[in-house]
Amino acid sequence: MFLEILIAIILGCIIGILTGLTPGVHINLVALIVVSISAYLLRFTNPLVIAIFIISVAITHTFLDAIPSIFLGAPDADTVLSVLPGHRMLLEGRGYHAVLLTLIGSLFSIILIVIFAWPVALAVEKTYPTISKFIGIILITSSLFLIIREKKSRFWAFFIFTLAGVLGISTLNMSQLKNPLLPLFSGMFGISGLIISLSEKVKIPKQEISELKISKKKISKAMGSCFVAGNLCSFLPALGPSQAAIIGSQLSKDLGDDGFLILVGGLNTITMGLSVIALYVIDKARNGAIVAVSQLMEKFTITDLIVCLGAMLIVAGISTILTIKITKIFSRIMSKINYQKVCLFIIFLIIILTAVLSGLLGILILIVSTALGIIPPLVGIGRNHLMGSLLLPVILYFI
Repeated sequence: MFLEILIAIILGCIIGILTGLTPGVHINLVALIVVSISAYLLRFTNPLVIAIFIISVAITHTFLDAIPSIFLGAPDADTVLSVLPGHRMLLEGRGYHAVLLTLIGSLFSIILIVIFAWPVALAVEKTYPTISKFIGIILITSSLFLIIREKKSRFWAFFIFTLAGVLGISTLNMSQLKNPLLPLFSGMFGISGLIISLSEKVKIPKQEISELKISKKKISKAMGSCFVAGNLCSFLPALGPSQAAIIGSQLSKDLGDDGFLILVGGLNTITMGLSVIALYVIDKARNGAIVAVSQLMEKFTITDLIVCLGAMLIVAGISTILTIKITKIFSRIMSKINYQKVCLFIIFLIIILTAVLSGLLGILILIVSTALGIIPPLVGIGRNHLMGSLLLPVILYFI
């Protein structure tokens, strides 16, 4: 049994590298494939081993997906907010540090999950029914604060937030559209940024590969916000890392780019890890990977939870080493390649992936979302207001 689990972890890490580094390829796709062939796999192993494979892929993915987001500007739904400060640091020659910051968040998230798994499980069991009633108010308050604090133009902030919200509602309610978040976020946060880089003829400077210096206080503040927001969003429907980042950023002031990247990196991982606890406590799956796990296992027991938490610790250690090594490779080659050609290649890749995974309707959404994503930089406001594309639909869901 131990050998089977170890093999599942290693294979999960290998597949997690591929999904984490490939723009547009989500772990849900892997989970779907595994479930579809589970009848065949169960001839050779048991459901828990397959579940650990899926969880290993998912955790490895959350460690590595910051690399294409920061270096290539090709985010997925869980890392869109890391593009903003991450790209700034890349243009300052600190892309390596930007990824390390998300790595700190991811690693500490797994450690916190394991340490506080039992207290969190007990707390959620007692408070879940009450908290779920107020999530709409929490999101409305966070959204209003986000708009009010925009010093450049509150009108544009409100306009972009609302426009993005309408686009998000329309996109998410298109039953015939597959993988709606791919064209929605790839346009607003991916292609739009790449087009701006092309127009400004951005050149990537030589990347600094050195020891990251950051205060323990900033790490503690970021991880504190991450833990609170991550717990809130992991046990409630329709909320993910991006929404949690909006909430978490309001819990601690003056995080700066460094603290915010730790927060986003941590939330990306903690929401995945806590979803495993949610499956045990409230018997509900909060993302595609855990849905697959729930379909494989008739009953998720406390023993299964403990084994999965142990596997997550091992995966976190392996993923930390992998992330550092792969980031160093990216850092060394980025300044040596033609960034304009890279931008064009990534835009072409996103268009092809959208066409394959979302069809012609996805291409239409990609064009509209790209146009919308270009507006905030032109009027001088933060692109974080584009998160209205998810926040507004979720708010309407809860009220």
